[in-house]
Amino acid sequence: MSNFLEVNDLRIHFATDDGLVKAVDGLTFGLERGHTLGIVGESGSGKSVTSLGILGLHRGGSARVRGEVWLDGEELISAPREEVRRLRGRKMAMIFQDPLAAMHPFYSVGRQIMEAYRVHHRVSKPAARRHAIDMLGRVGIPQPNRRIDDYPHQFSGGMRQRAMIAMALVNNPELLIADEPTTALDVTVQAQILDLIRNLQAEFGSAVIIITHDLGVVAELAENLLVMYGGKCVEYGSADQVFRRPEHPYTWGLLGSMPRLDRDVRERLISIKGSPPSLINLPSGCAFHPRCPYAGREGIPSLTEVPQLEGDGHLVACHLPVATRSRIFAEDVAPHL
Repeated sequence: MSNFLEVNDLRIHFATDDGLVKAVDGLTFGLERGHTLGIVGESGSGKSVTSLGILGLHRGGSARVRGEVWLDGEELISAPREEVRRLRGRKMAMIFQDPLAAMHPFYSVGRQIMEAYRVHHRVSKPAARRHAIDMLGRVGIPQPNRRIDDYPHQFSGGMRQRAMIAMALVNNPELLIADEPTTALDVTVQAQILDLIRNLQAEFGSAVIIITHDLGVVAELAENLLVMYGGKCVEYGSADQVFRRPEHPYTWGLLGSMPRLDRDVRERLISIKGSPPSLINLPSGCAFHPRCPYAGREGIPSLTEVPQLEGDGHLVACHLPVATRSRIFAEDVAPHL
């Protein structure tokens, strides 16, 4: 298996009193070592549920997890719970969306990083403390030997995110999942956090998954993009393919709603009409068709490769014929992107 991470037909459903929530419904993708995959989509599309499923954090309760998740040749869905727990933090780790909620308010930042390190390494507390100070310094925390004893509420939003990154990387994981790592941060701090992730990835050689609703966040960070809608992948390809020649109407909408700094602002941003679907009562056929101005056929579209003159591996799940999509893109979409 060439990819370090292989996700095959992943399905994560939740039984509720109102019905079955199909949060992730047949997701397949791969990721090589040292590469970055961006998973994008609106809130409720299944991005975060996917990341938690890879880490094995949906086991038990009402979650029904099916499919395969291969990490460095080891299948995780069918693996014993203790084995997955052993890999979590050491071989795979996650930067959570809200560090203030993810970190324990009663323990210092340093103690939590030390604990994450000592779970996987038999070292003394002084050795773990030295390592935690080193990690805080590497992620840009000023005066780490003093700030190590501070509590999460004593850090600013950007500093908490850096501390969360230090905790995630303290064991040099080979897979790093960053779930909305720049949410609620100002644009300057966003750029610093993304640069930090990029530099640390180069240093550690980790495979990275960036989960976001903002295509601008992954524009230069990810080699490949996976666009999710209604728990499914609707488009997949290299960042260059998706940005330069998007194929799915939903991707057109995401790109059209992005602010551009390289051109004059002459008209308002184009929003996607309607709201994301309920994952309990998904629309029949293509889940995007109630919001799609070009919808016309019934039935769930399959993910198929887009014929192109250059490059391959560009996949899209859309009923529109290739020629029709090309015409619509050239006449209606490209002038506004």
